[in-house]
Amino acid sequence: MTSNPLSKVLRTAQREKGVRVSARIVPKEVPVALSYGGTTHAVMMATPDDLEDFALGFSLTEGIVSSASEIESINVQALRVGYDVQISLKDAANKRFEARRRRLAGPVGCGLCGIESIEEAMRQVPSVAGTSWLIKPGEITQSVELLSLQQTLHKQTGAVHAAGLYIPGKGIVAVREDVGRHNALDKLVGALARQGVNAAEGAMVITSRVSVEMVQKAAAIGSPVLIAVSAPTALAISTAEQCGMTMIALVRGQEFDIFTHPERVRSGAAPNVA
Repeated sequence: MTSNPLSKVLRTAQREKGVRVSARIVPKEVPVALSYGGTTHAVMMATPDDLEDFALGFSLTEGIVSSASEIESINVQALRVGYDVQISLKDAANKRFEARRRRLAGPVGCGLCGIESIEEAMRQVPSVAGTSWLIKPGEITQSVELLSLQQTLHKQTGAVHAAGLYIPGKGIVAVREDVGRHNALDKLVGALARQGVNAAEGAMVITSRVSVEMVQKAAAIGSPVLIAVSAPTALAISTAEQCGMTMIALVRGQEFDIFTHPERVRSGAAPNVA
């Protein structure tokens, strides 16, 4: 489902030449409930577009399903305030999900992408160490530049994050945007699954800081390289190191920092150790 993700508001603009009242475009932010079998699992504040991609991507990155084929249907219901996305799982996946819910203690919440316990938040992530392709420094720069060109909502609002998949030789093959950084990544994952694109063949490129859930979600679908415009957290770095992911952050033009597994970055120059 694609709803208009933008609103027009009036604001008082203070400028060097004076004060004037004018319109500005801002992104919508609404509650989106993700419900399985009629029971709400998580409520996220999100931009109300690409909600089928969001539901599919969230289901994949949170390990609720192992593939899109385990989902029977996705039905987006508009509410007075927000949306309820009803996700129906096929029998085997539904049995696993119900067993998982019974194991977890505490109420369903939305503190960390709908995670319900400390154990779930600190879960082990799958290894991506077996992926052997290399990325060139110029491709790292290009990936961020190409993502910027496709950030249509951000160009209009300046207030949303983006996530894209960069495949060497092909460029950015898909992009999704949202007010929430992890929502944008989940929407991208859902879009890739619908298109049959293998995330292991490319690098996830994000406009936000790198928190641990971004690493968890990228690893869940096998992406071995995560490229970010902003900085990572300590837990994100250690998680990427453990799962074999190359984390590249603080990309500024031709400059960037490699925090984990630099062997995937093809460079002729030996690094200076400062």
